[in-house]
Amino acid sequence: MSDSSQIEESKALIEATRERVMPPVKHATLASVRISPGGYLAFAAILTFASLILLRAGRDLAALIGVALTWIIIPILIAADRITFDGQTLFRRGLVAAFARFIKGRPIELRLADIERAETTAVRTVRRGGRVRYRYRTEVAGKGISFVFASGSGFRRLVKLAFASVSDDKLDARTRELRDHLTDSSSLRKTLQLLRLASSSFLDNAVDASPQPGSKKIRHQRAVPSEEISSEDIERARLLRAAANQLRIAGRLRESAEAFRRALLVMPNDGGLLYEFARLLRSQASALGQARLLSRARAALRLAVSREILNASSEYQAGRLLNRMGETFLELGDAGPAARAFRRALEINPRTFRAQLGLADVALRDGKLAHVIHHYNDAARIASDEALVRFARREADYYARLNDDEDYLAAELRRINWLQNAQRVQSLAARSGLASILLALVGPAISPMAGSMGLAFATSSIVAWAGTLLATRFLRPRRRFQPAS
Repeated sequence: MSDSSQIEESKALIEATRERVMPPVKHATLASVRISPGGYLAFAAILTFASLILLRAGRDLAALIGVALTWIIIPILIAADRITFDGQTLFRRGLVAAFARFIKGRPIELRLADIERAETTAVRTVRRGGRVRYRYRTEVAGKGISFVFASGSGFRRLVKLAFASVSDDKLDARTRELRDHLTDSSSLRKTLQLLRLASSSFLDNAVDASPQPGSKKIRHQRAVPSEEISSEDIERARLLRAAANQLRIAGRLRESAEAFRRALLVMPNDGGLLYEFARLLRSQASALGQARLLSRARAALRLAVSREILNASSEYQAGRLLNRMGETFLELGDAGPAARAFRRALEINPRTFRAQLGLADVALRDGKLAHVIHHYNDAARIASDEALVRFARREADYYARLNDDEDYLAAELRRINWLQNAQRVQSLAARSGLASILLALVGPAISPMAGSMGLAFATSSIVAWAGTLLATRFLRPRRRFQPAS
């Protein structure tokens, strides 16, 4: 063997040894957000209840130590358990993640290319006039791994950076809106000052002082004629549109409505603007509990569909926007208009992946499993990457099994029914458990019988809650298909 070949083999051996011996390179953290703390808080509630039992048994020191350790250690675990992003991969960091890595032998991570879906839910926490405080909860899933994180410190940066390179086919409507319009309060304040938009308190007073609908003093501001629109007006309308969406995501619905109103005066026939205005009306209807606003949201959405079909600037943009309108129709419970919007989107652009998913959802609501399978197979055929193909094929296989095997269908229907019942019992047990714990704490000051009753109710509620929690964890995954022998 020549000297050169021996040198090459030595270098290869050194490199292989270095890869095995040296620790993995740590990636730079671009964004980090805490994990959703629901599981930790549930565990803390159980430990607090155990401390209450010790207190009732006369073990005051043990109860004090239990409560102190619970509410010292649990917040530390919540703060340490975070999801980080290095530009290509989402990681879970913290003590729980380290323990899971020790058990499984691999870290809990998900590459952006492996993401199959990202969905966001919003919960209203405070409502004051036209201002609502939203708490967003985002779930990212792919390859059997799921990350759930909630709005808070680092949430905006993670959403902006991580979802910037993720295909729109993997994101639902609210996740796309967070990615495109979520901003910090200082930037939003500067934008409002630049546009000279009235504050929410001023708009509230203006609405309260406005004449009644039958009054002759009402003056309607008319839309600007197209021949009188200048480039400055169009640019201001675009800025107003962006500010309106940012205000809507921030929960400042009254100011968002005013910004949309001013933008629509300049661009009344813009389908995309009408669609976004319909999303605002839906948010207002949900926050204020007014069916009239929900009817207006449906009307605005139907108008947006007709305007977009007539005035579409490009087939790609029109198809994507019509698909989003169809998704909003589904959120409103209007399956017929949603199906028409999805079909129109596919006519314009046959490779609209989420339109096929939407038609599958419509078919599922109608109980047409054969159509559901067909649409998921078509979605797998036009999917843009491997993760979407994997997701669509898995859904197609699942509904094909439901369609072909009556025993499997009956088992899945039973599972879904049990899951829904368990979730209802869990919610009821959680509310009654909190009230019972409060009664058990303050009851002895009223009478011994009240304290005993509170403890008994709390015990039964906690046991029911814990049992249904385990049941939902067990029932949530789909049953594995067992082929007939």
